[in-house]
Amino acid sequence: MKYMLIMRATDAALAASQDVDFEEVVNAMGAFNEAMIQADVLRAGEGLSDAADEANFVVDFSQTPPSVSTGAYGPTESLFNGWWILEVASREEAESWAVRCPLGPGMKLEVRRIHADEEIAALVSEDNEYIAKEKGWRAEQEQRGER
Repeated sequence: MKYMLIMRATDAALAASQDVDFEEVVNAMGAFNEAMIQADVLRAGEGLSDAADEANFVVDFSQTPPSVSTGAYGPTESLFNGWWILEVASREEAESWAVRCPLGPGMKLEVRRIHADEEIAALVSEDNEYIAKEKGWRAEQEQRGER
């Protein structure tokens, strides 16, 4: 089963992080990533730019047409700073990796299970065009070594 680990912060945690040597952060995260790679559980992961970066934008679908605004939205706690996708045998294994994540005080790690393909397929008709296409797309990605 797959899980997504979502890194979240509070305003206090972000303020405290300004006093931390960024090289220490990179080294700690690198060691964590390396351990997951060696255990063959890490499938993907990325750190994200600061939410206030002007390259970021939000698309709001509460109106037609959707509106686009630059920068972050909502309180700090609703934003995320990075993520990992793990493939593990159980919830307990996902939890064992999550608690090892080298996050500082005030940080939170939200852990969400990712639906398996079969779970989505069970919610639609057997002959759903896009379920069949999704299987083909995933097979192509595997052949290219992307999954």
